Amino acid sequence: MRLVIQRVSRASVEIDGKIHGAIGRGLMVLVGVAQGDTQADVEWLVAKTAAMRIFPDDNGVMNRSILDIAGEVLAVSQFTLTASTKKGNRPSYIHAAGHDLAIPLYELYCEKLSEAIGKPVARGVFGADMQVELINDGPVTIIIDSRLRE
Repeated sequence: MRLVIQRVSRASVEIDGKIHGAIGRGLMVLVGVAQGDTQADVEWLVAKTAAMRIFPDDNGVMNRSILDIAGEVLAVSQFTLTASTKKGNRPSYIHAAGHDLAIPLYELYCEKLSEAIGKPVARGVFGADMQVELINDGPVTIIIDSRLRE
């Protein structure tokens, strides 16, 4: 699994002209699920997301986590994170997980992260045409790939 985590002042996802999920200060997380990903990947990524110290402390040093600031999270599924760009100019998505794996792992990530931070995780809708809007605070953007953890 691959995540793009952005520290945000606010973020929202709109579907069919209506706001489906919105947050204030916190994390906007794009979630890509690849073939072969497992519950172990989800659990590792949830722990990393909840504990990642990318919010400033009183001295302006990135030393606080989403837990420390009681922030919010918006998680949006994004199969394009699995793109292969090795050949040509058209990305290939052959490594993206099918719906039968991707949906349960995306939902599990959201549920486990909600448990970890003690509040609901706002979400998009898997496979929907979504308009995502955010104010990247910093900017701070972190990419995490569960296959690179060892």
